[in-house]
Amino acid sequence: MNPPPTQLRAIITGASSGIGRATALAFAKANIKLALVSRASDKLSAVVDAATALGGEAKSYPLDLAEIALVKEHMLAIAQDFGAIDILVNNAGMGYTNSLEATSLSDWQQVMNLNLTSVFQCMQGILPSMRAHASGTIINVASIAASNAFPNWGAYSVSKAGLVALTKTLAIEERANGIRAVIISPGAVNTSIWDTDTVKADFDRKAMLTPEIIAQSILHAALLPSQAVIEEMTVMPSGGAL
Repeated sequence: MNPPPTQLRAIITGASSGIGRATALAFAKANIKLALVSRASDKLSAVVDAATALGGEAKSYPLDLAEIALVKEHMLAIAQDFGAIDILVNNAGMGYTNSLEATSLSDWQQVMNLNLTSVFQCMQGILPSMRAHASGTIINVASIAASNAFPNWGAYSVSKAGLVALTKTLAIEERANGIRAVIISPGAVNTSIWDTDTVKADFDRKAMLTPEIIAQSILHAALLPSQAVIEEMTVMPSGGAL
């Protein structure tokens, strides 16, 4: 008789809403044990409850990833507390619109810190755990803005282009250690990012992708057999870029 399959363990950042929340629920349905990270502790607790109601196992880890000097040690601590990590989904990030000329240095650094440097630190915090059991999948949520220039989205585009380069470098460096790196680049997704103070844009949100569509794409990439990898996936609204 074959032994039962080992339950996979995943960390999802930005798990309190949008793509992160949808991914947490999709993973819970797939019987993946969840460590959920967000600075919004109340919303995070609600996602834990929703995942549990679906029959999943989940634990919340409130953490502000904008405090980048602390991110690596916190992720190391999560891996130690939660157990060996099989999947890391780096989804947390922020939107930002402004012309490059009008973008202040502090705004530029805020976007880079959250969208790029915090991901770098999350990866550094989790890699020791993945290397220890010679396997793992790191999925980074980028954007079509990484490869398409849109006016007033300069800082955001640069942060996501950097994330793509970071992921591709990671893939090459960690391949021999059994670790896969995946880029998911969505088009416009109907999340609360459009309601934030740092984004000024007026699009038809009914024409956007849903968080659940991106969550299913992330789940598919995560569950591929170890001898295969989706290196980069672009998911667009069927109507094209908005």
